[in-house]
Amino acid sequence: MVSNGDAAPSFTATIGTSDHESFDLEDALGDGPVVLAFFPGAFTPPCTNEMIALQDRLEAFDDAGARILGVSADSPFSLGAFREEHDLEFDLISDMGREAIRAFDLEIDIADLGLHGIANRAVYVLDADGTVVYDWVADDPTNEPDYEAVLEAVRSA
Repeated sequence: MVSNGDAAPSFTATIGTSDHESFDLEDALGDGPVVLAFFPGAFTPPCTNEMIALQDRLEAFDDAGARILGVSADSPFSLGAFREEHDLEFDLISDMGREAIRAFDLEIDIADLGLHGIANRAVYVLDADGTVVYDWVADDPTNEPDYEAVLEAVRSA
């Protein structure tokens, strides 16, 4: 599993918008810290709560020079609708091929819900060079991260 001090694995995916733009982590690095917030699924209560909590703190993250990216195995269509419904002003990355989810070793199944190969909830803060300076992986995918700890890691990056 990727942890503090590791170089973040590079990955490509699709941004969840109506344009379905391609995304490459390498292109997101270099301008400041990047927050990768992996989440199991759009439109579920814990994931909605987490993305709204990040949106509520977006100004503080912006002031610290950080870029927030939500990452899930949901389709670009679903993520685009999710982003629009909740007025999220940061990008959501569709990792339907599970390239990032597997590279970060976050793939889980929630068999009771019929969900397989989704992302466990996790947050990574990467510095401008792509080194992990903060990592948090949920013991239970319904848990949310300590948002102030994430913001502090961004400020220190």
